[in-house]
Amino acid sequence: MSLDIGAGPGHLWTMKEDRVDIAIVGGGMVGFSLAIGLARAGADVALVERASIADMTEAAFDGRGSAIAAGSQRILDGMGLWRAMQADASPILEIRVADGASPLFLHYDHKDIGDDPLGWIVENAAIRRTLAGASHDAGVRVIDRTAVERIEPKADHTALILERGRRLEARLVVAADGRNSPLRDMAGIEAVRWSYPQTGIVCAVRHEVPHNGIAQEHFLPAGPFAILPMTGNRSSIVWTERNDLAPIIFHLDDDGFAAELRARFGRFLGDVEVARGRWAYPLSVVHAKRYTASRIALAGDAAHAIHPIAGQGFNIGLRDVAALAQVVVDALRLGLDPGAPDVLDRYVRWRRLDNMAMIAVTDSLNRLFSNDIPPVRLARDAGLAAVNCAGPLKKFFMRHAMGLVGDLPRLAKGEPL
Repeated sequence: MSLDIGAGPGHLWTMKEDRVDIAIVGGGMVGFSLAIGLARAGADVALVERASIADMTEAAFDGRGSAIAAGSQRILDGMGLWRAMQADASPILEIRVADGASPLFLHYDHKDIGDDPLGWIVENAAIRRTLAGASHDAGVRVIDRTAVERIEPKADHTALILERGRRLEARLVVAADGRNSPLRDMAGIEAVRWSYPQTGIVCAVRHEVPHNGIAQEHFLPAGPFAILPMTGNRSSIVWTERNDLAPIIFHLDDDGFAAELRARFGRFLGDVEVARGRWAYPLSVVHAKRYTASRIALAGDAAHAIHPIAGQGFNIGLRDVAALAQVVVDALRLGLDPGAPDVLDRYVRWRRLDNMAMIAVTDSLNRLFSNDIPPVRLARDAGLAAVNCAGPLKKFFMRHAMGLVGDLPRLAKGEPL
């Protein structure tokens, strides 16, 4: 049986077989990264995405970027992806955290722990272009503009029943289809959810003065206001606002929106101009009660979606990628079943505790700093100042944020998969 699959203009795949080692559902940054890592390690991989990959990759700069920690950079580099996106990556050399107008602050400097940057900010459009091109080179079988209608678990595989009667069988299926994962629901995996009384507003700005690789996080009563350095005299803005005010601000005309942004941004980078494009989305936490079902594993936001306060969402997704790729590739090299329960159990043990800890940290930070209660404000300002003065503790926090602490997969250690 053969299956002809369109993967956008110029990318036509003909699948001679309807079964692969691994099928990944979701063509976002986590899904594509996992597909490429597995394919380059010798696995037969298909990726299914309901949207058009061409539309996703042809988008120009839209103001959205992702923080890539040092450990995540190692993962991308180990999969042969970093060099292609490096020109669009702006290094984070310092991080300055301030609580409103308080004179107390927390300052991280990369020089305190070595010569390498703390991380990078990379435009999402550049990441998507790199991943799409690399997936073609790696031989990933991309099935786009196609939704999964249902799944059929079997003893030795799981079948994906796709639109138009197509069928794809895999020894392991990975759900990387986002926080509202349809595949997670099809697998009968429940998720814990809670919403914040906050909305995230994302845009980009151009400014007169160079940022010098310094990321800023201002904690305001409504929530964090992050200024993240991008290439050139540009910064990505991740602005947390109260739910009742966010729609009003978001729908202002360009001049009104820019005035609200400048009031929070300040003048430390000179004149500020808002780039075209702005986005808003409700903030919430989603955490799957289980990361696996029979021959199914969850990765990225399908397993865990967190508050953007620390910019760690894509980073913990990449750690999922590195861990899952390692256990799957190790099984395949030994001639074992990549979808076997013991293989998936190893992945769960590796990732669940780390993800739960990150959810707890980001949730606690948001609740601690998103208020203006005087005693709480005094306590947290004292805490920032104390950490800033505690050299060893501050270095540990820096290395943890860089993704260099804990039981790391080979890729995160800078080792080959």
